[in-house]
Amino acid sequence: MADEQEDPVELIEMYYRRGWTDGLPVIPPSQKTVNAALAAVDLRADDVVGEIPARNLKLTADKIAINAVLAGCLPEYMPVVLAAVKGICHPDFGYHGPATSTGGAAIAVIVNGPIVRRLGINAADNAFGPGFRPNATIGRALRLLMMNTLDTRPGRLDRSTLGNPAKYSLCFGEDEEKSPWEPLHVEKGFKPHESTATVFATEGPHQIYNHLSNDPQTLCITMADSMANLGSMNITGQQNIVVVFAGEHQEVFRRSGWSKAQVKQCLFDHAQRSIAEIKRAGRMPGFVSQKDESELWPVVRTPDDILVVSAGARAGAFSACLPGWGGYKMTRAITTAVDER
Repeated sequence: MADEQEDPVELIEMYYRRGWTDGLPVIPPSQKTVNAALAAVDLRADDVVGEIPARNLKLTADKIAINAVLAGCLPEYMPVVLAAVKGICHPDFGYHGPATSTGGAAIAVIVNGPIVRRLGINAADNAFGPGFRPNATIGRALRLLMMNTLDTRPGRLDRSTLGNPAKYSLCFGEDEEKSPWEPLHVEKGFKPHESTATVFATEGPHQIYNHLSNDPQTLCITMADSMANLGSMNITGQQNIVVVFAGEHQEVFRRSGWSKAQVKQCLFDHAQRSIAEIKRAGRMPGFVSQKDESELWPVVRTPDDILVVSAGARAGAFSACLPGWGGYKMTRAITTAVDER
């Protein structure tokens, strides 16, 4: 823990030498700042928040608080950080797989509920990009915790072939106010006044563009084509996939009166490839049979495996899909309540 009289530049350089950063400068934690982070969630240093059985490790509150301070989080961000940590500890998230795979999965954090506005979490212009402290530091806190406490470091337990920039931080809010649909957390069984964090192992955002479409079906076809990329892990893994529609595209669905269920069904129907295509691309084993030419393979097992979220600017005909990592039974998106006591 840093002495507040020490030179912060020297401390930052020491943290670099000890491998405690993600490659960017960090905020040296002091007893005062760590205590403030713990107080924000009413936890003691040795309280156990979660466990990763595959690593035989328990995540205590002090470790989470220290990494949140390192990342630049304010104390009031801690409830969201804590909810995200509980999410990655959930058995169905299957932490060990996405954290260590050569596939290079990032952990996306999607925040819902009143806390989005209260903390100023960006859900609008440049939602995936820089410029907003809570987005950048909440996602970064999770990654630093993974590196410093769970030893998920490049070349060690993180075996990513290429990785992706979203591994630094990928946290954004849902723009519930302008969305044409019910929010993600309400769909998952939470009340509108509750706040949640959803964690999801992803390849990272794949942007799609359609400036001409004023029809919901053709817009879904555009998105579905990106979802069914032959190089994507979803094409064989059939795990969750996140679809983010931004403002102009949201308005297409609003004007048409399409429900979220209709959007999911249309995406599901079109985000498919024939078994023959997949085999010819070398993504499935075996010879191509006549039956393979007509048999279709969807990128998810059911329409409800598609998470539809509203975020992004009101202007610009862009949206995005976030393909999943791994296979259906290896990891699932997990939504956890944010405790705002």
